[in-house]
Amino acid sequence: MAVETKQRSVTQLAAMQFVAGGCAGFVEVSIMHPLDLIKTRFQIQRGPGDPHHYTSLADCFRKIYRTEGFLAFYKGILPPLLAETPKRATKFFTFERYKNVLAYSGYLPQSWVFALAGLGSGLTEAVVINPFEVIKVKLQAERNQFKEQKSTYATAREILRKHGFGSQGLGKGMTSTLGRHGVFNMVYFGFYHNIKGIIPENEDPTLEILRRFTIGVMSGILGSVINIPFDVAKSRIQGPQPVPGEIKYRKCFATIATVYREEGFFALYKGLLPKILRLGPGGAIMFLVYEHVFDWLNVHY
Repeated sequence: MAVETKQRSVTQLAAMQFVAGGCAGFVEVSIMHPLDLIKTRFQIQRGPGDPHHYTSLADCFRKIYRTEGFLAFYKGILPPLLAETPKRATKFFTFERYKNVLAYSGYLPQSWVFALAGLGSGLTEAVVINPFEVIKVKLQAERNQFKEQKSTYATAREILRKHGFGSQGLGKGMTSTLGRHGVFNMVYFGFYHNIKGIIPENEDPTLEILRRFTIGVMSGILGSVINIPFDVAKSRIQGPQPVPGEIKYRKCFATIATVYREEGFFALYKGLLPKILRLGPGGAIMFLVYEHVFDWLNVHY
């Protein structure tokens, strides 16, 4: 059953949402990161001519394990782990703030309030997370052994030294990151809160967890299906370019058009299966952990 929220100051709510969001992000990334790595590998490959082409999810798992070792599945995990606390804090805290402002206006139906608040939180989240995404994708795209890979700190310094914070540095792919997070969170929060309000709560704690988990899985899957073209564009822009020294993928919508023209419509959905496998249950895990930690803090503090 839901716990009634006590009257608290904005600072107290922010602290509770920061802790609950950080816990949600840490748990989700720790469990689901290997699927994020596989999603990135599928998105940066360009067809059967690619020397590192993967034919299926199982083929990708097998080749990575055989050529790079088990720890390769956790390449690039430190940036998202370091980013998840401020990222999820930003995500959930700003969603609540946008929701309150939009609801207070009284001009929008509640279903729109949830969706637009999700859009706002996603755009805000994207600004926070983009530098970490640039580092993560670079590390995930490397095909050397895990022990041979540069550290996250060394990779960040290298990017900063060569390109700074600009469109080829830690700001690379910002538009596609805005599109990815904005669209995903609009669907994710909008669908979750609207459907959660329609399906009644269950008195049985186990069935109530199952209700929330199922709605969370559906929210994550739907958001993933709708936003993946932006995700593919982000991976192409932030990942290795086809020809060293030449920048083919530079802008979000131009990259989507190029992928569509050269590789076909379904190329815009590369990595969809591992993305769904990650963000379906991953999205549910985030909501469950966030809500339970927030409820626990609300009761005990």
